[in-house]
Parts: sequence; structure tokens; C-alpha cells
Amino acid sequence: MNEDRKLIVSSSPHIRTPRGTQAIMLDVLIALAPALVAAVIFFGVKPLIVTAVSVVSCVVFEFAYRKLMKKPSSTADLSAVVTGVLLAYCLPYTFPWWAVVIGAFFSIVLVKQLFGGIGKNIWNPALAGRAFLLVSYAVLMTTWTDGPDAATYATPLASLHAGKLVDGGLNAVWDMFIGNIGGSFGEVSALALLIGGAWLVYRKVISLRIPVFYVGTVAVLTLIFSRGNNHIMWMLQNVLSGGLLLGAIFMATDYCTSPVTANGQIIFGVGCGLLTVLIRYFGGYPEGVSFAILIMNCCTWLIDQHTAPRRFGVAKGKKKEGAKK
Repeated sequence: MNEDRKLIVSSSPHIRTPRGTQAIMLDVLIALAPALVAAVIFFGVKPLIVTAVSVVSCVVFEFAYRKLMKKPSSTADLSAVVTGVLLAYCLPYTFPWWAVVIGAFFSIVLVKQLFGGIGKNIWNPALAGRAFLLVSYAVLMTTWTDGPDAATYATPLASLHAGKLVDGGLNAVWDMFIGNIGGSFGEVSALALLIGGAWLVYRKVISLRIPVFYVGTVAVLTLIFSRGNNHIMWMLQNVLSGGLLLGAIFMATDYCTSPVTANGQIIFGVGCGLLTVLIRYFGGYPEGVSFAILIMNCCTWLIDQHTAPRRFGVAKGKKKEGAKK
């Protein structure tokens, strides 16, 4: 037996892959690139600036915190870069740089590092940062413009929250699909996000269970409980507007804040979808994706506990007796 080999016990997530964290995060960044390209096409260069400020802030805060705490640097694993990009994607391209820095501090230091770093945080850092900014700077987070030089206006999701279909019929749906609408710049183009999601599935970074059951639950509920005179159009506009696809593909699938069991991932996706519709229909904010995922993040441990497969050869009664001892 080789005495140099060590048994390393670590916290979740436990990934059966020859690739390390850096390689996985690089795949995520590649998958996120099409959404940034779409944002630049529709909004100009400002999304690049917001993204750069967010990424640099997240990396600096992670490096500084771990240096201060005398812990090994973790910036090379690219997880802070991914958090910075995802946080930026949740913001309007007009969001001020100083507020981006505050959001990055909250995401990295308070949500990620204070819990022990990657793999130990309870909530998705980028989503928690977005929720914090939404509560703290509601006006800045809900001020949208139609193009770089246009006046402010309501997003499609705001219209749906008011119980009104977006005018334009199939043309409006097409604009939502390609990204020719207002909103947080990283979540407006469904096409770009689906391309990124296809890359993650191809690279086996994520499975389809959480995204499919998340989006599917929203689609079914909005189809059945439509508030518009056209049920199909109401469902399509709900699926394609807001941060649903960004959240379902890139945030709800976060390894350390989502269940590891197959059945658990299905339950998690359905729960996210149900909460998203409830918040969109009855909540004070038009969007419910961020809060829905954060709430389900709190339930991950419970879902895993009750969906874990029974060990071969161990009866349920014996398992409970062992637990009591």
C-alpha cells in the first residue's frame, strides 16, 4: 500500500469527475458568454463595465478575506469570477458601480466566505447578493431602459405582474426569446441562455432534472392558472421573461446549494417553480426566481436527507436503531 496516498474527507458537493473546480467553473464561464454577447448587442458597452466591476470586486474581496484570515488563496478556482458574472447578470446595465461593489462584498464575504468558502455556503452567493441589493436599493434595481439612450419603462414581467399580457403577440414573444427587451441584462436573451445551458449539459456539468422540472412547473402552473385571455401566450411570456431561465440553468443547479440525489433534484426543481409562480402572482415584487431558489436552498439538506437511497443490506428498522445509538 502506498503510504503517500491520503484519505481526504471534505464537505459537499462531491463530484465524480476527473475535472477539478477550475475546469468546471471555466465551462460555466463559457456557457455564460453568449448572454453577455447578447447584452452588448442590445444594450451597448455598459454591460461589459458592470460585469468587469462585479468580477474584479468579487475576486479582490475573496483574496483579501482569505489573506486576512490566513487561509490559502482560492481565487484560482474561478468560483469568485463566476459569482461576479452571475451577480452582474442580475442587474440593470445602468446600475451604479459603487452599488455593484457593495453587492459583491455581500455575496463573497458574508454569504460565501463566512460559511467557509466554496462548497460550504448555504445559499447561492450571487442570488443572495441580488436579493440584498433589491431590498436595499429597490429603485435602482427596478429602473429599466429600452436601449442605451431610451427612456425608462416597464419590463414585460412588470406587465405580467399587473395581470396584463405584453402587447405584440408572437412578435413580443420573439423579442423575449432573442433578448430585445428591457430587464437585467444577463437574463433577457432566452436564446443565449439556452445555448449556454446546452453547453453545460454537453459537458456534463449539470443534469437536466432541475432546469426541466423548474421551468416545466412554471409553464404548467401559468398555463392552468392564466391571468390573460390567451393561456398559451400567458405561459410563454411568463417562461421567457424575468430571470427564470438564468436562475433555472445557472443558479438552481449550483452544486453545493442544491440536492445531490436524483429525486431530490426533481423535488427541488418543482419547489422552485411553485414558489416562483406564487411570488410572481401574490408577492410585492414582479420577480420570484431569486427568493424561490434561496428558500429552496434552505431546504436542500432536508430534501437530501429524505431522498438518500437506502444502503444495500440495511433494513429501515436497523438504520433507525443505529441512529438512536
